[in-house]
Amino acid sequence: MNLERSLRLLAGMMILFSLALAHWVSQRWLWLTAFVGLNLLQSAFTNWCPAMSILRSLGLKDACPAPEKKRLLP
Repeated sequence: MNLERSLRLLAGMMILFSLALAHWVSQRWLWLTAFVGLNLLQSAFTNWCPAMSILRSLGLKDACPAPEKKRLLP
């Protein structure tokens, strides 16, 4: 599984988990849902997410690696 799919899986699981906890335990768990949503929103603009750093450190690879920058010869 690549990094992007793992990140979507993690975000979806966190949202469903927090909604279940809000339903059966306490509505304060909805703050976790809001945090995940805000994190997804900011990552859309910055292309950085703390979970991506963690997943990369666990060894997951990007689906399409960024193209290498061409070096200009002198």
